[in-house]
Amino acid sequence: MASSPSSPSAATAHEPLPKAELHLHIEGTLEPELAFALAARNGVALPYATEDELRRAYSFADLQSFLNLYYALMAVLRTEDDFADLAHAYLARAKEQGVRHAEIFFDPQAHTARGVPIGTVINGLARALDSAPETYGISTRLIMCFLRDESAESALATFEAARPYFDRITAVGLDSAEVGHPPSKFKEVFALAREAGLKCVAHAGEEGPAAYVWEALDVLGVDRIDHGVRSLEDEQLVARLVADQVPLTVCPLSNVRLRVIDDLADHPLPAMLDAGLLVTVNSDDPAYFGGYADDNFTAVRDALGLDRDTLRTLARNSFRASFLDEATRERYLREVDAHQA
Repeated sequence: MASSPSSPSAATAHEPLPKAELHLHIEGTLEPELAFALAARNGVALPYATEDELRRAYSFADLQSFLNLYYALMAVLRTEDDFADLAHAYLARAKEQGVRHAEIFFDPQAHTARGVPIGTVINGLARALDSAPETYGISTRLIMCFLRDESAESALATFEAARPYFDRITAVGLDSAEVGHPPSKFKEVFALAREAGLKCVAHAGEEGPAAYVWEALDVLGVDRIDHGVRSLEDEQLVARLVADQVPLTVCPLSNVRLRVIDDLADHPLPAMLDAGLLVTVNSDDPAYFGGYADDNFTAVRDALGLDRDTLRTLARNSFRASFLDEATRERYLREVDAHQA
């Protein structure tokens, strides 16, 4: 969906740097408190006695161990109200984090597999996103992701089921377990998406190799790469990404929590910037990974010694990499330039 921003207000010194969030899974914003509230509303039994016990389960060995919990907790999401409440909770936090524009992923297959109609998911999210400009001062776009560990046929069926809602959807994406599920598996559905006028993005080069980034670019025809931290392993790929200024939506705290990077101090973000890559910083699944958008900015600032100008570059990159119209993009970029850190 494409909502319009409210009029930008003058930035003040105590406000976080204005930014766009381009890599955010709405299901990954399900905080324990809301999970228990929705479980009670819908009569769903959770395998945890308390919110604190659930939060302690947020310790992951790898991407798959995270996904196991991530999908299990989705059982509490049943109705339009549930999806609207989930999105409202994210938007309220995003506003506090300086997010002015959010391009939000959702995973319809994870819900339709449980008997939740795709319209329930999209209409519920849309109720919250439609109110976002006025209520939170945030413009939004909605990105429908396909689960790469499901079949190509399932992705195609999901795409066709979503056709009545294409006025709400800006792009399609590809997420979930990366290893063993190359982007090329989804060539047909991405071709249909491009034909339908939708933008395309894909997770690649997180746990999977740099070769998956090549496939996302050349086989799927994506406009943006989600993650892409392993791109540095291939000099020719880096040259391609720099030449074409293909955005990379990097998620630093996620990379550490999922053991893609052992220590935030060793994150390749500075090397990516030095190479001339169009890098952005995002939160991915913030309820699980320990921080929302500005928490990630603060964490990389402290761990990597990034100065104010570099953080401003990252903020500008986020709007440059967005699917905003040019007039709105320029308005947000002026907000970044006017911000006093």
